[in-house]
This record gives sequence, structure tokens and C-alpha cells, in this order.
Amino acid sequence: MNTLQKEYSITNEPGNNQKAPLLSMQGISMSFSGIPVLKDVTFDIYKGEVHTLMGENGAGKSTLMKIMSGVYKQSEGRLFYRGQQVQWDDPLQARLNGISIIHQELQLSPNLSVGENILLGSKLPKNKFGMVDWKQIELRAKQVLEKIGSDLDPRTPVSRLSIAQQQIVEIARALSFQAEILIMDEPTASLTDKEIDKLFLLIEDLKKQGVAIVYISHRMDEIFRISDRCTVLRDGQWISSCPITETNPENLVKQMVGREMGELFAKQSSAAIVFKQKEPILELCDVSDQHVVKNVSLQLYPGEIVGVAGLVGAGRTELARIIFGASQKTTGEIFINGQKAVIRSPIDAIHNGIGLVPESRKDQGLFLNLSVKENILMAELRKYCKASVLEWKGIQKATQMYIEELGIKVSSPDQKVVHLSGGNQQKVVIARWLSIQPKVLLLDEPTRGVDVGAKTEIYKIICDLAKNGLAVLMISSELPEILAISDRILVMHEGRIKANLPRIEATQEKIMYYATGEVQ
Repeated sequence: MNTLQKEYSITNEPGNNQKAPLLSMQGISMSFSGIPVLKDVTFDIYKGEVHTLMGENGAGKSTLMKIMSGVYKQSEGRLFYRGQQVQWDDPLQARLNGISIIHQELQLSPNLSVGENILLGSKLPKNKFGMVDWKQIELRAKQVLEKIGSDLDPRTPVSRLSIAQQQIVEIARALSFQAEILIMDEPTASLTDKEIDKLFLLIEDLKKQGVAIVYISHRMDEIFRISDRCTVLRDGQWISSCPITETNPENLVKQMVGREMGELFAKQSSAAIVFKQKEPILELCDVSDQHVVKNVSLQLYPGEIVGVAGLVGAGRTELARIIFGASQKTTGEIFINGQKAVIRSPIDAIHNGIGLVPESRKDQGLFLNLSVKENILMAELRKYCKASVLEWKGIQKATQMYIEELGIKVSSPDQKVVHLSGGNQQKVVIARWLSIQPKVLLLDEPTRGVDVGAKTEIYKIICDLAKNGLAVLMISSELPEILAISDRILVMHEGRIKANLPRIEATQEKIMYYATGEVQ
């Protein structure tokens, strides 16, 4: 199929049913290995609108977008673009026709420059000698960057950029292909509030230029701030589409998961008893590192859930890495059950009964191309090894136990973890650390990139673990999450703990007051 002509008449504003959509997906169905993942789904998007696609992880959002962008071919249904029926042969063909996707995990080449990344995949300009014309690359990249109001230097290596700057490069690359439809998958997951504000201003500018944006997010405040319309998928089926002004968060959650919002966010009762009558299971005394963490002291008791709040860069992740031995402390002591513990590596932490669910499960927590059972029992494989041979029956039995206990949705323990939804992947990481029978579980952003229903399941798992005596230190940037399940809340600012608040005294306003350094 030849590249479509760029002319397509748009006469009315988005939302007017008399105007033809820029792209229309009708009756889309898709199956993998005979298992249906999309069933008769309809999706339309108009020029110059932000259309949010919502649903739990596993609802079919990613599959639908991969069909739109040419990664997959639908089993049934039709795709219309600029008034013509189309069928993409591959993602490059879709991109050349103006459909680009920005994935949650950015797909840039860090060893190349900004300019090279922007023009990657297009025909590079050459000079009269047939060599790559680097000045032209810089010029073209600069023109695209200026179009979106960015002053990034095209010569800068991408490895030196922040996540927010890398996202700008991804958007610039999409626009270099004259993108008319831009698919954004959880674009704010790793951004600060200021960076999110800048991204939203950029999205508004793109709308004015007529770019249609498919926006995938689980954050309700963002959805109602930036969307024109929204579509909800559940279990691979279309549930509803409507202007964002005609719905509310409670209604959207109910449509996404089939339950009332009250059922999802019912506050868990405290699992903890009177902690001060017990000896702390974990104690830090004046712990520092060379960079961020400064003289941190804290106690964590059996059966207690302690939330750690703070702004990006406050030192929360760095603190968890010190406790787990992934980063070295320069001063201070760590005690386990009142005994001084020497923790120089994660192996030392594991031997002391400490597990860490990291911030990025895909980069730091999972072996994506290994099976569920291999991921769950990775830290305990020696237990199932006799005469240098693994006892797969024992591994299978233990894996099945964790799958049932945590409600992990898999076709079998042999399924590759890369094919699980975000929520189920997170449960696999939690299961791995439960396999070592930990005394302390460190959770760094345990529900990042996880849908509303899976969040509730993870909250229940955390609370049940605490009821059974496990001590939990939970880092989260979502204050409602911190307030919902913590017994105490520690607030960090510039590497120091600025407040230790019982949950009954904590509010979002009070936490932010300490997190922004208002109290010295």
C-alpha cells in the first residue's frame, strides 16, 4: 500500500458527530494462541483532540494501540485513516503515514546525539561526496525542536538528558515524521510536577497544530485536566466513550473494574499493634551516603507499615538502596533485631531477611524472558538444587502456592513474565521476596504503572503481610496511597527525615509542608 496523501478535510471542531474522524477502528478483535484479548472494539479519534484510553492492565489498551501503530495486525475488524481503509504492514509504514507511539519505556539510543535520535529511521541527508551531512542533521533536528518550543542542543548525547528531556526527544522524533496521531503511554510516570506542567503545555501546543493525541494514563487528575474525550476498555471489550465533561472519576473507575469506587478504596484497618512495646526489627542510626542521604535515623517494628513520602530527589530510593546493600553507607549503623548488621551487598541484606521491590520492576526487578516460576524462586533456587540438579517438581509446587496466595493471573507457572500485565508482574516481584521468608520488605513505588483494580489487590497483600508480622517500609509518590495504608509516615526533604507522623495526624497538606522544606 502506498503512503496516503496528506490532504484530509477537517471542517468542524472535535466531538461534532457530523465530522469524519481522522482515524476510526471498527469491530477490532485480536487473539494470541487462541486466547481473545480484544473483542469487537471500536475507537475513533479526531484531529486536534486528546482522547484518553483507560482500562485496567490487561484490558487490551496496548494491543489496540499496537494495531493502530502497525505492530500487530487485527484478527477481525477494519481500520480507516483519513477516510480510507488501511492495513499497515509494519510500524515504519504507520509512522511514515503519520502515526507514532511514545512508549512508557522510552526507546532512544543513549550513545547517539539528540539530532541522530530525532532523525533515526528517516533518510539521512548527505553531502556532495555521499557522506552523512552532520550539519544538516543538526539543522533539521533544531527546526523540529524549535517547533515544540525546546532549546535542546541537537549535538548533546541522549545519555546526558533527564527523563523529561528524553521524552521531548521522543516527541520531536515523532513530529519529524509529520505525526498526525501521537500515542502517549503513561508519559508522566517518571516526571516531576514541574515537568508534567511543561509536558501538558506542549500537548496543548500540539493540539493547536492539529495533532491528535491518544493518551494512556491511570492518573485521574491528569485525565480530567487534559482530555477532551475518553474511552474505557474492560477485559478486551469496549465499555464506553464520552466527552470528559460528561463523566467523573467514580463513574470511570466503576466502568474500568466493574465495581464501585468505595469497594476499591475502602481504608484498611491498621494491622499493627502497639509498636513501642516491642523491639524494632530494623533500626537505622545516623545513616548517610556520599551523595543524598544525610544522618537518617528510624525504627521499623514487626507488623508495621511505614510510608516514606517526599519529592523527587529527596533521597527516598537512595535510602532503600542503602538498607538493601545496593548502595554503600559512609556513616551510621544498621541494626536487625537489636543486633548490629553488616550490609555491604544485597546478598548480605537477603541473609538478614530484607527484600526490596525496586522502583522499576522491568529494569531492576524482573528477568523478562524467563518464566514466572524462575522469577519467583530466583533468590531461593539453591534450596531446590540437589547434586547440582534442580528439582522442578518442588519449584512448580512452591510457585503455585505463591500464585494462589497473591492472586497472580497466569496461564501457567511456565508463562514468560514479559507477557503479564503490570500488576501481575509486580506481584511476581513481591512473591520472589516472600520466598526468602523476610523480616523486612522494602517497597519502592509498589503500584507505579499499575491499574486501579490491581492497586487495590496490592494494598490488600501489603496489609495482610503486615498482619502476619512482616515489617514494611513503603516509598510512594502518591499521597492518597501513603495515607490509605500506612501506620506512620516519614517525610524526607533533601536527604533528611523532616517528620515522623502517625497516620491519624497526617494530611496531604501537612506532608507537603514538610516535603517542600517549609520546616527547618
